[in-house]
Amino acid sequence: MAGKNALIVFAHQEKTSFNSALKDAAVESLKKTGWDVTVSDLYEMKFNAVLSRDDIIGNPKNPNHFNYAFETMEALEEGRLSKDIIAEQNKLRSADLVIFQFPLYWLGMPAIMKGWLERVFTQGFAYTLQNIYDNGLFKNKKALLSLTTGGSSTMYSPQGINGDINVMLWPLQNGILHFCGFQVLSPQIFWSPEGSSNKARTKMIELWKARLENISQEDPIHFVPTAMFDMSAKGGFQLKKEVQKSNTNEHYGLSVGQHLGKGIPPNNQYRSEK
Repeated sequence: MAGKNALIVFAHQEKTSFNSALKDAAVESLKKTGWDVTVSDLYEMKFNAVLSRDDIIGNPKNPNHFNYAFETMEALEEGRLSKDIIAEQNKLRSADLVIFQFPLYWLGMPAIMKGWLERVFTQGFAYTLQNIYDNGLFKNKKALLSLTTGGSSTMYSPQGINGDINVMLWPLQNGILHFCGFQVLSPQIFWSPEGSSNKARTKMIELWKARLENISQEDPIHFVPTAMFDMSAKGGFQLKKEVQKSNTNEHYGLSVGQHLGKGIPPNNQYRSEK
């Protein structure tokens, strides 16, 4: 990576938590290998996670019907976005790698992190109607989810009681990160650290630090290229007929989302440790 600038978006309210230790380990490991690291500690910042009319300065274009995506796009162009949004967007602009560090809450991100995404990833900054997925505005940046779970890995397997972790990751990795063009790296998942021994947790941290030392050489996980879709309203933005036909005799679909009514490809969103 040319710039070697990393942004860690961190969401945990307790400084003595394992998530906090993971954040500190990431900062240490990245700096050791020459990265400049910025941390957005959302709870420490008391980041406002609720989008509203207050996110723009001055009068909206249409005060009678406030369209958030349109109004923030216009405000971005005119320099009228709220200062806290602008500050986070500036961090993102210079970042080559973005790490999201968080505990899995109710099978998703903490609300404060989801709110950060909703407010910071404004139209015109993170995406346009023409610039999505492979052609997204962040296509030269890499992103990585680093998360902890309350349950064991078996609970998040295709046979587990919580269901397949790959299905849970799809909305975050494809619907948010890949949608904005990020090259999405395989997530770092720490299974049930609270139920693990001190020795096991120490090993988790060391493996995380070792991975980050070579993170710039990693290839992103695979998503179905936009070239395989008819990217027109007439075509319904669906897989081209020839692509669907070529997959007729395959046991699995193409991805978690484009499964074609077949089995979901194993580890489509997550490369399990060997």
